[in-house]
Amino acid sequence: MVLKRRHLAKAVTYRICGTLLTGTIAYCLTGSMTVSLILAPIDMVLKIGFYYLHERAWHRSKWGVREEDSP
Repeated sequence: MVLKRRHLAKAVTYRICGTLLTGTIAYCLTGSMTVSLILAPIDMVLKIGFYYLHERAWHRSKWGVREEDSP
């Protein structure tokens, strides 16, 4: 059995890695640590929001769900 906190930990660490990558790319492209430090948190907030909307859309979709799989 997998604990829910494992999923939460994976989501948080994945988002941290993604945000660090965005900050690094921003720094490499602009050479500005200021731009990187401004862009990274904006990226994190927007991507969390978009992920939530994406997850809600999939939750409403019945595509790929069989009756016996439904809760």
